[in-house]
Amino acid sequence: MIKHTLCFLLFLKICFLNAQRTITISGEVKNKIGKEVIIDATIRLERSSIETATNNLGEFQLITAYKGEFILQISSADFNTKRIPIFLGENNIDLGSIFLDRDMTIEKSINLINITDEELLDEEVNSNALALLQSTRDIFLNRAAFDFGQAFFRVRGYDSQYGEVHLNGLPMNKMLNGRPQWNNWGGLNDVIRNQQYTNGLEASDFTFGGILGNTNIDLRPSGLRPGTRLSSSMSNRTYNGRVMATYNSGVKDEKVAYIISASRRWAKQGYIDGTLYDSYSAYGSIEYLLNENNTISATAIVASNRRGRSSAITEEVQEIQGNRYNPYAGIQNGKIRNSRERHINEPLFLINYLRESENLQLNVGVGYQTGVYKRSRLGYYNAPNPDPTYYRYLPSFYLNSPIGANYESAIQAEEGFLKWPQFDWNTIYEANTSISQNGEAAYVLYDDITKDNQLTARATANINFNKHSDFDVGLTHRQLYSNNYARIDDLLGADYHKDIDVFSETLNDVSNEVNKLEGQIFNYQYNLNGNNTDLFAQLNTYYNKIKLFVAGKYEMVSYQREGLFQNERYIDNSIGKSEKVKFSNWSVKSGAAYTLTGRHWVSAHAAIMNKAPVLQNVFINPRENNAIVPNMQNETITSVDANYFFRMPKLTGRFTGFYTRFQNTTDVNFFFVDSGVGSDFVQEVITDLDKLQMGTELGLEYQLSSAVKLSLVASVAKHEYASNPFVTINFDTAGATEDLIDISGSKFLGPSAVKGYKLAQGPQKAIAAGVEYRDPKYWWISASANYLANNYANISTITRTQSFFIDPETQLRFPDATDENVRKLLRQKPLDNFYLLNMVGGKSWLKNGKYISVFASINNLFDTTFRTGGYEQSRNGNYGQLKQDNLSGNPSFAPKYWYGFGRTYFLNFAFSF
Repeated sequence: MIKHTLCFLLFLKICFLNAQRTITISGEVKNKIGKEVIIDATIRLERSSIETATNNLGEFQLITAYKGEFILQISSADFNTKRIPIFLGENNIDLGSIFLDRDMTIEKSINLINITDEELLDEEVNSNALALLQSTRDIFLNRAAFDFGQAFFRVRGYDSQYGEVHLNGLPMNKMLNGRPQWNNWGGLNDVIRNQQYTNGLEASDFTFGGILGNTNIDLRPSGLRPGTRLSSSMSNRTYNGRVMATYNSGVKDEKVAYIISASRRWAKQGYIDGTLYDSYSAYGSIEYLLNENNTISATAIVASNRRGRSSAITEEVQEIQGNRYNPYAGIQNGKIRNSRERHINEPLFLINYLRESENLQLNVGVGYQTGVYKRSRLGYYNAPNPDPTYYRYLPSFYLNSPIGANYESAIQAEEGFLKWPQFDWNTIYEANTSISQNGEAAYVLYDDITKDNQLTARATANINFNKHSDFDVGLTHRQLYSNNYARIDDLLGADYHKDIDVFSETLNDVSNEVNKLEGQIFNYQYNLNGNNTDLFAQLNTYYNKIKLFVAGKYEMVSYQREGLFQNERYIDNSIGKSEKVKFSNWSVKSGAAYTLTGRHWVSAHAAIMNKAPVLQNVFINPRENNAIVPNMQNETITSVDANYFFRMPKLTGRFTGFYTRFQNTTDVNFFFVDSGVGSDFVQEVITDLDKLQMGTELGLEYQLSSAVKLSLVASVAKHEYASNPFVTINFDTAGATEDLIDISGSKFLGPSAVKGYKLAQGPQKAIAAGVEYRDPKYWWISASANYLANNYANISTITRTQSFFIDPETQLRFPDATDENVRKLLRQKPLDNFYLLNMVGGKSWLKNGKYISVFASINNLFDTTFRTGGYEQSRNGNYGQLKQDNLSGNPSFAPKYWYGFGRTYFLNFAFSF
């Protein structure tokens, strides 16, 4: 009996050993041109955690116990990824020499990633720029970046504050608005190519992340291709010219590597009239290899970006002047001068320590960022509004007159606008130097300035327990000191500016001299202090065909305002420190992936996140007082997604469904309003706002032949308001009426009936079909046809409150303000659907080990005019005014829109050696 038992156990042991028998896949990776070996190429068994890298001889060995059909993926920077179908049976596999083609389309990523972002991102437009930076090979995200991006498309409708961007593992999202400031490293395309990206709710080994995804840009020299790269570009988009140079030493004597890069971009004006562009960027990084496992690096980035801004305009203005028109710009002494410029110069310094061993990766970093962010504007005091698109200067003002349409004056207004459409600098100087002013400025050009100093410290550890599990943990602390003030840039011929509020005749600063000179601070000055500490942990497990992870984050946030001016309108609440506003919150997410076969797999993720409000939505009117938004809450985000992937030899793709609900969102807006509770400049506070965003994504790529590739991507989504939020308006005391507001100058308007209205999150339907041809002689061309639809302008919440029904003269409801009439007047109209055709191509040559490449792109080939977004104006805050304004069909306070670029080109020449 014992003998039989032992034999049976021995048999089971042999079966177990056979079941666990490993297979070795080996080979060497080489460049197809030149046949030199490729070091550090990644070899990965798709849909598993098994991967390795080539050694200094270009050789690799990958050991696995898996059986069946799989795809082996071989990838390396600047080369096309090769995918080889293999069958894992009983025998080892020797693949011999594997040759990779140099990626000819790398110029597309290098050149279009940043230029697309720079064309779209501005402070008025909450553009989703995360996908515009990352270099993932996901076909859907690439189309979202390079094609849909020109129409303000947002991936899943999310704002960019819901995605994280890291440099060397340190977070770069601003504490003020939660968004990354791309201009801080703009123009450094050569050195931001080494990126690690996770999409949506997927697990990331360097951060808990946001619902939009996460990008970590590795700036270390050892991770980038050594050598020199010189390039020059021409364009008619944001800038007209660009030069860029980069040198990477590679690792010298196996100890030190360094890289330097610089670029210059310029334009007297871009595609939009009067939008000058003047930018330079410089980057330097040195890395010291302490030993095989430990490195330390230091990085510095200095990027200065000066740019003329443009404005959203009404359809009336666009029909008269076209979609290149910019009311901010005019001619002075024969040169274009823009009254609204943006200048960003925020140098960044990073120090990182990295330890890499078989079972532990440790990344410790410290970053310090300082500098200024300036936005200029023209102030006017007891003087006419100088904006040529001011409603009183346009034909619609005379068509919508309460005493009847005046067609003759409307025609004269249109003729005048056609003849003198630009900002009139000469008239402004004449007004400031007139005898009646006695040296006092009627117009002042000034800068709103933010000086930030932020310290960031972060430590992340990735621990590999065994082949079935690993653990990620990270601790981050950020500390912000932000000084904010207005400074006179140009008195425009006057001698001084009298720093008072012209409506209330009150002092902006009771403690200092009222008359201000050029270069002096006026109007407001305050500090904002912010602290943010978070701890995240993540457990990942891998068992056969299943991958699981669970992650959690705990975060503590505090904000405080310190007023430096004592404002006469808020004498007791403007100077000194406010109370500290504190938040503590937690977030959890989890996900699972299941491999159906080596070529098909599915995944699903779910998350509940609590997020503190961003700093700009905490204080009601920080320029003037310490008032805090009442009943502040953490924003709660509930999100799920499900994905189906397939990777067959010719066809690859992804199908995704997602659902996200935002709850308890807070927002603060500023505008002038005429409503049932008075007329004044107000701060609108929106609380308890819920939003629902759901939809599907599809990305397909088919390799028709070795030279031709077809693609199809689509996004169909629904983004809408999911609650009726509460609205409170806070008046400047100049226009407040005591029986309508409380002692703090605020009026609670109750709920705004916006539930079911569409969110202004970019096109909610986007479809693209593309074809690409790669010739064996190293030239390529691609075209994509894009259809974008279901886009909406941002609605006014104040016109959806009960105050909209109230006649300000009688304080009674307008007699004809029936629900049906109001519904017709406030009906949300979608923007026009449109088609865009884009073309991209290039050619490269290899001469004596040196690469020469030419790259060109044409966007919007048929010069289509389209609106990318916009917003309803809130000035007509009651039914009577809005009805009167719409009688002619050409309202004076119609929604304002941004218009996309027409036909544009980009041409780049590069030389690498």
